[in-house]
Amino acid sequence: MSKAVEIRWHGRGGQGAKTAALLLADVTFNTGKFVQGFPEYGPERMGAPITAYNRISDTSIRVHSNIYEPDYVVVVDETLLESVDVTKGLKKEGAIVINSARPKEELMPHLKGYEGRVYTIDARKVSIEALGKYFPNSPMLAAIVKVSGIMPEDKFLEEMQQSFQHKFASKPEVVAGNMKALTLALEEVK
Repeated sequence: MSKAVEIRWHGRGGQGAKTAALLLADVTFNTGKFVQGFPEYGPERMGAPITAYNRISDTSIRVHSNIYEPDYVVVVDETLLESVDVTKGLKKEGAIVINSARPKEELMPHLKGYEGRVYTIDARKVSIEALGKYFPNSPMLAAIVKVSGIMPEDKFLEEMQQSFQHKFASKPEVVAGNMKALTLALEEVK
């Protein structure tokens, strides 16, 4: 039995962390993987911290709980570094991906001594360039695919194209911008 890759997402309500986790589950499922993608939140309002999760495996997944020791963590909103222990349980051999324009050296003091790999991406810059508005979820989704290597980038882009065409069937003009955001993000992750 192969080990599942576990990913924990930290964001704020309305930023798309939940949507990104569900999209990641969809596209990896389409490649024949066993997947889970689910959020954890209560009656919070827009802007309140939320957590979402992914499990991805080559074999059946029988665990149905939150993820306490993730392989990867995605931080969609860097302000959460001040209030949430985003590295809690994060495996040293894993990695954290943070949406920030700041260099990782400036972020390290907020990571509670985490010694694993740290990646950053300026999802705001990518999103504004590709979409004209700030939607961080597509760039962050591409960033975690690149960092984790859970699927080949070309297959990811192919699956996302199909997913966006289905999701935005009534707004096809949105597909090109989101695809550009994914492509730029794959290049921009540091």
